Amino acid sequence: MTYEGAGYRPGRLQGQVAIVTGAASGLGRASATRLAAEGAHVVAVDINAAGAKRVVESLPTRSVAVEGDIGDEATADRYLQVAEDNFGRADLHHLNAGIFGSFDPLPDLAVEDFDRVVRTNLRGQFLGLRAAFRQFRKQTSTGAIVVTASIASLRGSADLLSYQASKHGVVGLIRGAAMYGGPIGIRVNGVAPGIVPTELFATAADRTGGKNDMERRAATTPLRRAGRAEEVAEVVAFLLSDQSSYMTGQILSVDGGATVVSTVRPSGGAGAWDTGALDALMYSRTGKER
Repeated sequence: MTYEGAGYRPGRLQGQVAIVTGAASGLGRASATRLAAEGAHVVAVDINAAGAKRVVESLPTRSVAVEGDIGDEATADRYLQVAEDNFGRADLHHLNAGIFGSFDPLPDLAVEDFDRVVRTNLRGQFLGLRAAFRQFRKQTSTGAIVVTASIASLRGSADLLSYQASKHGVVGLIRGAAMYGGPIGIRVNGVAPGIVPTELFATAADRTGGKNDMERRAATTPLRRAGRAEEVAEVVAFLLSDQSSYMTGQILSVDGGATVVSTVRPSGGAGAWDTGALDALMYSRTGKER
């Protein structure tokens, strides 16, 4: 798999070492591919060891795969040790791995689901950030970090509550880490994808709000289409490169303009959705009458 997008800069990251979590598929795979195309050695981390290995085998640079659950405190130590053993250091981090959790409505949401999602999406990103800062301190070096946030970090909806809560928390991590890292030369930014069909939602292919209606929902954005993982990877590469050297603490939306839409204006799709059907489902669950 190769990539040459509008912002492609061969050699821009030449010889640097990049950690990418969730690298076996979706946004992580696209990020690993893009960073390697620009010259970086990639440490591809994923709970899916075989998938991470396949990605590494496709890359043009000397790269390695590491199996690991990012919610496990030992995982970050392990992949950084692999980076050090193979390359002597780690320069760049794309903390991307995440899960979406249950579509169950709030009254029916199990605490186990909430804890599982927060463990990966928030605790896991905290552990990755902490490990990155520890590694930079050990190396006495600076570096750049990108954390995958989401449109769900910036907006609300009545479903995927565990996912939303975790992704809102990620924004706090990014901003706090950027404040800490700025004076010592470590930049931390976030990328917030909108509707980008990937394997993440494959298990919810038959659910409204899952993968089955992504193209339809994306048609309401100003760009009137869903995004591609490669388009997100292009922004990640920019944020990790020196071309963004005066940027930190930022959350860049890659969402076709979705977050700028005023849904109460006709041009923003007011009246385009059958909200009556959605509300009827909520009323049926709560026993409330209109």
